[in-house]
Amino acid sequence: MDVFQVKAELIRLRKEIRRHNKKYYELDAPEISDYEYDKLMSRLKELEAAYPEFITATSPTQLVGGAARREAGKLVLHDVPMLSLQDVFNREDVENFINDAVKKLGEVEFVVEEKIDGLSLALRYEDGKLIQAITRGDGTQGEDVTENALVIDDVIQTLSDAPKYFEIRGEVYMTKKNFLATNARQEKLGLKIFANPRNCAAGTLRQLDSRIVRERKLSMFVFNLQKVDGVEIHSHTQAYDFMIRNGIKIIRGYKVCKTSEEVWRAIEEIGERRENLDYDIDGAVVKVNDFSQREQLGATGKFPRWAVAYKYPPDERETVLKKIELSVGRTGRITPTAVFEAVNLNGTKVERATLHNQDFIVGLDVRIGDTIKVYKSGEIIPRVSGVVLSKRPENSAPYKFPETCPACGHKLERESVDYRCVNPNCPAQLENHLLNFVGRNAMDIKGLGETSIPKLIAEGLLKNVADVYKLANHREELLAKKIFGLAKATDKILAAIEESKKNSPSKLLTGLGIFGIGSAAARDLIQHFGGLEELSKATLDELQTVPDIGEVTARHVREFFDDADNLKILSALKEAGLTMTEEKKFFDASSPIAGKVFVLTGKLEKFTREAAGELITARGGIVKGSVTKTTNYLVVGEKPGSKLTKAQELGVKILSEEDLDKLLTE
Repeated sequence: MDVFQVKAELIRLRKEIRRHNKKYYELDAPEISDYEYDKLMSRLKELEAAYPEFITATSPTQLVGGAARREAGKLVLHDVPMLSLQDVFNREDVENFINDAVKKLGEVEFVVEEKIDGLSLALRYEDGKLIQAITRGDGTQGEDVTENALVIDDVIQTLSDAPKYFEIRGEVYMTKKNFLATNARQEKLGLKIFANPRNCAAGTLRQLDSRIVRERKLSMFVFNLQKVDGVEIHSHTQAYDFMIRNGIKIIRGYKVCKTSEEVWRAIEEIGERRENLDYDIDGAVVKVNDFSQREQLGATGKFPRWAVAYKYPPDERETVLKKIELSVGRTGRITPTAVFEAVNLNGTKVERATLHNQDFIVGLDVRIGDTIKVYKSGEIIPRVSGVVLSKRPENSAPYKFPETCPACGHKLERESVDYRCVNPNCPAQLENHLLNFVGRNAMDIKGLGETSIPKLIAEGLLKNVADVYKLANHREELLAKKIFGLAKATDKILAAIEESKKNSPSKLLTGLGIFGIGSAAARDLIQHFGGLEELSKATLDELQTVPDIGEVTARHVREFFDDADNLKILSALKEAGLTMTEEKKFFDASSPIAGKVFVLTGKLEKFTREAAGELITARGGIVKGSVTKTTNYLVVGEKPGSKLTKAQELGVKILSEEDLDKLLTE
């Protein structure tokens, strides 16, 4: 390899690793496994060791973790840098670390413990009271997430034995049970599904709403004493003893070792039990016990010299792919799943693995009958890593996605890397479609929701959204089966259904679930055409005359109204007495907000954001979802997100809720 090839590979590796760092640390959405990431980093370290003159200060090998997100919370400097650990991958590397420490220090005790796969968090206590919780961030500064930490049950808020200052570091994680429950809820609500517990825990801890953190039930293990003032602690195990007395949950099952043989045996023991744990680990940590010896060994700019993290190799097996099954999610996304001859991975029987999407299948060139390689590296969901081409059958053919939905036969639409069924009446999407229809932004029928809708579907009382308005005809059956409870509760919900008939047609349009049509677009369309019947007759060109309705959205609207089943449902809704038209509103061009573009962010006190949007629209304003150069006003409530930063960068005028109220009054 010549110098130019070396430089080219270094540039490629650094660029790819930075991208994966951003996905992992900042966006909480990793694309590759830890093992694949470690291979990239190992190759970069290998090249930099061979060509040290090409090492740069900004190389991923010289930096720690990811940047702290400014929109997530206040940035705080760490009292003690929160460094990462040097990774090792075999017994020889572990023994080299031990022998080097013994050579420099003489007699040494080592502690071997689980390396929890989560998000690092520092907890600061003053006089026994928790005062701050800070994420690792870039190792030098992190995000203040104290409000979220307070709702984690494992975070002790008051120490019984109170030193003047006490700072500890731990790992926030999510148990496998809570991870599955969170993903089940996400899928039910049509929201993003998390790839693994670590990804879910990291995204949750950095939420702006602590209620979400409480709901998802995070956990925490403490694994290090960062700093103490007011009590003498000389070793890692002494620190653990002090923490246990104060009710702090520490890494359990740790072992104190004196020889490399004992250390390796402890690593193997952790490896043997890791599949039976209720949480994910991504290795074992070997650290020097004595604090004074740690000081002698010191640290580099990236990691301490007194500890290493051993990474277990992934358990990979070969098996034969029998078929590819397609499933339709509640949002219409089509997910392909590999079904193969059963294999044993890390002590569990596995015969299915996700294939993500058509592009993933094409990228690996996976075909029915292929011998594939399956692994499970720190993941709950097994993954396909490749194909053994030497074992490919002669008559194999490339796999191609079908053109129609396997659940309803409707034509599939390509959206980015996914295929999606956009038929709102698809039976696989019925529950999610009904939840959208009765939700706050649509028909806002209180009492109908996650608990009752699945029961109503199972009883055959809801087959489409129009059936909601036939429930009153089944009052006796509802009471007999106690779907809503007793008579008082049942009549209250039936009354709410009846009252919703008076809602504006824009709310009805929002509830119909047309792909790409949210509440803002629905208001614009109804205001432009005057009602659903007029909208149903609009041509593609006429639809695109409405601001922010592009060709793709217009096509989805047109396809919805060209579908005979959808027209039957609309006819049933009209017959049930729902409001289908509204008077077109014309505004005085001299109105102070006529034609002005508003964006809302954060929690409002006087209005809901939906209600505020309706008031703005009723007075001639335009409400949009994102800040751009055309935005005139950003209305800011409590805990605004990144939209505020974007608005400030673009010079958009910022309004408080009081400012908006005054403007609307004028």
